[in-house]
Amino acid sequence: QVQLVESGGGLVQAGDSLRLSCAASVRTFSSYTMGWFRQAPGKEREFVAGINRRGGITYFGDSVKGRSTISRDNAKNTVYLQMSSLKPEDAAVYYCAERENGGITTTVDEYDSWGQGTQVTVSS
Repeated sequence: QVQLVESGGGLVQAGDSLRLSCAASVRTFSSYTMGWFRQAPGKEREFVAGINRRGGITYFGDSVKGRSTISRDNAKNTVYLQMSSLKPEDAAVYYCAERENGGITTTVDEYDSWGQGTQVTVSS
């Protein structure tokens, strides 16, 4: 079990960019696959992006593909999600997740630990 803490959420204007961070505050996470998910009120938790242990492989959900970047700094035990051209439909609570065994997956239940989430609000 890994403790994860998201940050960087807030109110942004449609069309703006935002960078979210997720820090592993208990121990290092360089051996873990990491993912970002989001959940809007009344919606299912949706896969946003995933990154492998060393950061050389990434994968994005269709809704954010082309305008999102996921990266990690293992020396800082931190994973980032950079989003641009934000839309009102991007508004959600964004969650960081880690998977101890296995590669990138879009399935919520295959991740082992979750952060508490950070709220992203997009105004028009």
